[in-house]
Amino acid sequence: MLQKIITLAAISALSGCTLMDGEKYSRATIDAINQSENKLQTRLDTVNNEIARQHGQIRELSTELARLNAALVTLSNNQTLLLEERRAEKAVLTVQQDPQGETRAAFPSQTLVLGSVEKVKIDAIKTQIDARVDTGAETSSLNAMDIQEFERNGKTWVRFHINDSAVRAEDKQWIEAPIIRYARIRQSSTEKTERRSVIKLFIQLGKIRQQTEFTLADRSEMSHPMLLGREFIQDIALVDVSKTYLQSNQQQVN
Repeated sequence: MLQKIITLAAISALSGCTLMDGEKYSRATIDAINQSENKLQTRLDTVNNEIARQHGQIRELSTELARLNAALVTLSNNQTLLLEERRAEKAVLTVQQDPQGETRAAFPSQTLVLGSVEKVKIDAIKTQIDARVDTGAETSSLNAMDIQEFERNGKTWVRFHINDSAVRAEDKQWIEAPIIRYARIRQSSTEKTERRSVIKLFIQLGKIRQQTEFTLADRSEMSHPMLLGREFIQDIALVDVSKTYLQSNQQQVN
């Protein structure tokens, strides 16, 4: 009997040790997991902080880039305005008042002076039309109507009538010329651009005869059928905007 009691006591003691060892193992495992989670959370916080810092740097760089782009646009606009002003200075006549109150021109007497409107002869139709001399426009243009493009010898040509209210419809003549290129023209009153054909024609203004580029547009609101821009005027003439037809009565070259 005593032996049985001793045996049971021994078994109970061994079972207790096993349970205690298992509890210690479980607690150690949980502690290890908690430590790993803490380390992972710390690393995750570090990564998140680094991402936030990089996002801040990206925002600062984007702001700086936008500022530089705006400065570049402003610089480009200023350069364009300066170039336009310099070109205009070459073409525009400065009119001054002398002490007697009479208007005189501030340029040498041998310089060719154009009025704001002149008579221009177009060689292709041997006809004179009114042309507005505009130092504010860079290119020259024709108020064209009935514009038709066609092929000739593998090249694109255009035919048109000049929209001139001074000429009767039955007297209008066709002008044909090869298209040398197309130009995008933006009007001052709108942001939209218009695609126009560009041609070359020989014209004569007073004693000046030269080949000139013209853009073609059906613009009935134009005050004159032809506009002569700075590309025609520069280096050959000045403009007195207070007068008209200064060269139209000059002897023309045949």
